[in-house]
Formats: sequence, structure tokens, C-alpha cells
Amino acid sequence: MNDKTKPLVIAIEEHYADPELVKLLPDDARAGVLGPLAKRLEDVGELRLKEMDEGGIDIQILSHGAPATQRLDPGSATAVAQQVNDRLYRIIQTNPQRFAGFAALPTPDPRGAADELERCVNKLGFKGGMVHGLTNGRFLDEKQFWPIFERAQALDVPIYIHPAKPDAQVIERYYKDYVKDYPYLLSAGWGFTVEAGTQCIRLVLSGLFETYPKLKIIVGHMGEGLPFLLWRIDAALSRPGNKAGSFRKQFCEHFYITTSGNFSDPALLCSVMELGVDRIMFAVDWPFVSNKDGTDWMKTVPLSEEDRVKILGGNAQRLLRM
Repeated sequence: MNDKTKPLVIAIEEHYADPELVKLLPDDARAGVLGPLAKRLEDVGELRLKEMDEGGIDIQILSHGAPATQRLDPGSATAVAQQVNDRLYRIIQTNPQRFAGFAALPTPDPRGAADELERCVNKLGFKGGMVHGLTNGRFLDEKQFWPIFERAQALDVPIYIHPAKPDAQVIERYYKDYVKDYPYLLSAGWGFTVEAGTQCIRLVLSGLFETYPKLKIIVGHMGEGLPFLLWRIDAALSRPGNKAGSFRKQFCEHFYITTSGNFSDPALLCSVMELGVDRIMFAVDWPFVSNKDGTDWMKTVPLSEEDRVKILGGNAQRLLRM
């Protein structure tokens, strides 16, 4: 932390679990959070800080693990989210030099979620909000959720689009034959990429960014594969019969991506070429991925020292006003 020659390292997609929220999750969602990493997710002290130090992480932006508050009942979601965020605030205050936070947003109650985002930013000092997957089966581009994005633009904070377990119908049709032998196919193996990537594509196509032209969206895991596909998506949607517009331009103007759980030189270089280095931020995806794996990789990426420093912390400092 005190080495003046070392660039500031901010890891911005680092998860934890609130035991009280976990108790309220549906059985299938609770099982995912209560897996082999449960104790690590619940640790917000000694173990977390030890591994941050070992990996050279100066600051973690804490966010609740999937599915967080996206599967709650609309009638209780906002009250629960307020309690979860208040507890996260108290965690951050135990070590404010090392921790910051993204708010858990109660999207089952969209207007309540917008108000909770404002409370968390203005009163608790959070850096934005995170949303995990579908909200009780509904995509975020639906107009009922737009008050959240309107408030995010007004507050000048980003919304982080994080994946969650795919919809049950998608699992049944696309993945069930292989889930027993390859359970992570539903998450980081492929399901998360399809889930979050689809959310992002729908946000662009919905007209959201024409309505809120200063809105900022973050997506992890090196953009869920979208930087690699931007040219092809844009070319296909530019063919006759499609509504006029530029998908690629909209994505590059409104989205930021992180390195969470994807420490690949080719993926990084592709993303730099498509989005520009100023829109890429470092993240690990702790505790699912090792801090040291992430920082060791960043030491060897084929970029200039100036660009490496931007990704490690400079871009997050600017976007999150840290």
C-alpha cells in the first residue's frame, strides 16, 4: 500500500456474501452461494486482506455474489436491500482505505431500486450499483426498469451488469445434458457469458442510450465475449431490414469492461483494439479466481507501462471518482 513506485491496483469485481440475504434466496440460488467457497465469500476481514496483500491488491470494490437481490419478492426487496447495503457500509468502514462498494439493487421494485441507488451513492459513498442476471425472469431492457438507469445517469455512476444462473427454460433446452458432468457450464464455462451478453445486447437495441445518452454500463469477464463479436454484430444489424443505428458505436460509447476471471492476452488486446484502453479496468473475481493470478498476469501483458497503469487502477479512479 505504501510503495510509491507501485501503481495503484483497484480490483472492481470482488464478491462477498451477506449471510442474512443468503437465507432469503430460493433453494437453487442459495445452493450456489453456499458451495465450497461459502466461507471465503463471507470473509470480509483477515483472510480477504491477507490474500489482497499477497496478490498486491490495494483496494477491492465489494459486490454481493449472484443472484443477490434479483430473485426477491417485490414487496420485500427494497427493505432487504437497504439492510444488506447498510451492512456492507459497515464492512467498508472497518477498513475504508482498502474497501469500497457497489450497491445491491432491489430490481424487483424498480423505483425502490432507483431510490436505493441514490441513497447508497449520496449517503453511503458507494461507487454505483450491480445487478445480477434476470430479475425474476425479466430482462433489464424492459421499460419498467428504466427508472434505475435514469437515476444512475443523474447521479453519474455506473451500473455493473453481472451474470447469474441462466433461466430455467434455457437450462432445460440448452444445457441439461451436460450439467451433471460439467456443472460450471451454467456459470463461467458458458452460461454466464450468454446471460450477461444477451442483457447487454438488449440494452443497446432497446433505445436506452438514446434516452439516457450519458449512462455508463460496466460488464465483466472481458466484456462477456462482446468485444470479439462487435464487428460481426454491427455488420449483421446494419443489413437491410434492420432498424437504422450503429450497435458498435453505441457499445463503445457506453460500456466499460473489466478483466474479471479472464486473464487472456488475446482477449485483452482484442478489447483494447475495439474499445480503447481507457474503457478497460482490472478485476479479479475473488474468491472464484486468485488475486495473484490476476496481478501476475498484468505484469506481463503486452502493453505499455502507461496503459498497464490505467487498467490496474487509473481508469477505475476516474470512472468511480476515487
